[in-house]
Amino acid sequence: MTGAVPEPLPDWLTDARRIVVLTGAGISTESGIPDYRGPDGVWTKDPDAEKLVTLSYYVADPDIRRRAWLMRRDLRGDIAPNDGHRALAELERRGRLRAVLTQNIDGLHQQAGNSPGVVLELHGTIHEVACLSCGDRTTMDSAMARIDAGEPDPDCRHCGGILKSATISFGQMLDPDVLTAAAEAAADCDVFLAIGTSLTVHPAAGLTDIAAASGARVVVVNAEPTPYDESADLVVRERIGAALPWLLAPA
Repeated sequence: MTGAVPEPLPDWLTDARRIVVLTGAGISTESGIPDYRGPDGVWTKDPDAEKLVTLSYYVADPDIRRRAWLMRRDLRGDIAPNDGHRALAELERRGRLRAVLTQNIDGLHQQAGNSPGVVLELHGTIHEVACLSCGDRTTMDSAMARIDAGEPDPDCRHCGGILKSATISFGQMLDPDVLTAAAEAAADCDVFLAIGTSLTVHPAAGLTDIAAASGARVVVVNAEPTPYDESADLVVRERIGAALPWLLAPA
């Protein structure tokens, strides 16, 4: 079924007690964070911007690093969770949420009220900075303070290595422990919701296959078609902030 949120909701959704959610950039666009691959995405409009989040370019080119730090500074601001994030936090409070597996790095799920232990950040977090040499971690705020003070490309104060946001760049491996935990959650749910994600980036998209193979119903909520629409049990095209409160209404 493709289209609007069905009324009434199917019993298999209202009766679900172990829901796993995979979220992508689409859930955060309503909070003012631009997506990357959509029609108005950052990389769609400026393909060269993808170099700023590609590890090989970042390590090799100081100018790429300087541009990346400026991009992070420009994206700072009062970004708040929206109704979609809050619906998932409410789902946890009602004891129906098994896990949130997010491709986002913005921390809005936790800000909305989801427990840190419930949220698995597949692509890391923008709120921390890591040294690529020694692994030391500091806050993004401390790195931004150095940028604001005039350091265009701050290095690690422990070893002098290259600093980068604690996010997964292209060419960088996902944390195997996080990926394993995500796969275990996907295999242990009765409903798997893919929200605001194109389902084209692997291994994250493959979590949908794991859930379906384990017997879960699959729901896709996304503005654009995905490769999983035909096999999904329900596809919703409505705005995420409006759809989720209805989809996840109390049983």
